[in-house]
Amino acid sequence: MAILRWAPEAEDWLRAIHEYIAADNGRAADKVVGGILARARVLRTYPRIGQLYRNEPEGEVRLLLYGHYRIAYLLRANDDIDVLGVFHGAMEMDNYLT
Repeated sequence: MAILRWAPEAEDWLRAIHEYIAADNGRAADKVVGGILARARVLRTYPRIGQLYRNEPEGEVRLLLYGHYRIAYLLRANDDIDVLGVFHGAMEMDNYLT
């Protein structure tokens, strides 16, 4: 089973998503963030389930969808996974994934 790690920036994005939704509805925020985390855990078993976004020297940057969110992750040659960020579908990810 692959190792799943969250980059500090990805954790920050997740917290920001929770805070934004929680301003209106705390339960909904918990549900959305819990769903994102559960979806990302699937990567441990199926690391190639996400769509290929681009190739990098370190591995493949791939995208996994959850509702309106895109979970960007780096799939390394040894199948370890680094979650790079969680982005709302309306955001331009290229500004953040450099």
